[in-house]
Amino acid sequence: MNFILTTERLHLQPCGAEDLMRLHRLWTNQHIRYFLFDERIISEDEARSFIQASLDSFNRHNYGLWLVYCQNQCIGFAGFLDAEEAPNLIYGIHPDCWGQGYATEAARAVLTYGLETLSLPRVNADVDEPNTASVRVLQKLGMKQVGHATVNHHPLLYFTT
Repeated sequence: MNFILTTERLHLQPCGAEDLMRLHRLWTNQHIRYFLFDERIISEDEARSFIQASLDSFNRHNYGLWLVYCQNQCIGFAGFLDAEEAPNLIYGIHPDCWGQGYATEAARAVLTYGLETLSLPRVNADVDEPNTASVRVLQKLGMKQVGHATVNHHPLLYFTT
C-alpha cells in the first residue's frame, strides 16, 4: 500500500528511522513541546521509540505518523496514534508556519485517509484546552467535542468524528 498523501500545498510521507534528528528538533521546539509533551524535552531515545511505534503501526494498521512537507521543506507532522477505542489524531506544525492553514490541511489529509481509505469507523482526538488553535483545527475538520477532563493538572478536551 502506498502511504504517501498529497494535498494542494502539502506532501505527507511516513516517518522513518532516517527522520530521527528532524523529528527530534521539531518535537523539542519550545512551542511544539509546550502542548505535545507538556513542556518536557524528550530525549532522542524517546523520539526513536515514537518513530518505531509509528513504523510498527503502519505494518499493523496502515497508519502512523507522517512528516508534512511544503515545497520540499519539513514543516511538521500529522498522523494517528494507536489507542484502545479508536486511533487518535495528532498533528503539529513548526511555529514559523503557523497561521497559514497547514495544520488543518495536513490533519484533513490524514483524517480523510483514515475514514475513507481505511474505512475506520471513528477517529478520536484530544487537545489541551488552552491550545485554541488546535481546537479550531478539530472544529474545522468537523470533529465534535465529547468530553473534558483534567489530566496531570492539564485541562483536556476530547473530540471524535
